[in-house]
Amino acid sequence: QVQLVESGGGLVQAGGSLRLSCAASGRTFSSYGMGWFRQAPGKEREFVAFISWSGGITYYVESVKGRFTISRDNAKNTVYLQMNSLKPEDTAVYYCASDRMAYSLSWSQPDYWGQGTQVTVSS
Repeated sequence: QVQLVESGGGLVQAGGSLRLSCAASGRTFSSYGMGWFRQAPGKEREFVAFISWSGGITYYVESVKGRFTISRDNAKNTVYLQMNSLKPEDTAVYYCASDRMAYSLSWSQPDYWGQGTQVTVSS
């Protein structure tokens, strides 16, 4: 049974930073790409960032490029999302997800989700 547990959310002022973590268990973490998604109130869940199984490939939604950084530590079975220069429009519940395909170099589709962590950015 794969489990993903996010942490690190909270309330921050605009311009501030947060680092989200997602701890994985239940399968070989290092074989799968990981993604971060977010869902704001009244909106659909949207893709934020992807990192390949080795960490060598990353990409982001345009709205967070240059501000967010996704990374992973395969020894700790953990993926991170460093969020800098936060804006009120970044307010959302953030979810991590594991890619269905092992050793994929781009995001295919999620198979497991975390429970989410709330990020609130005040203006």
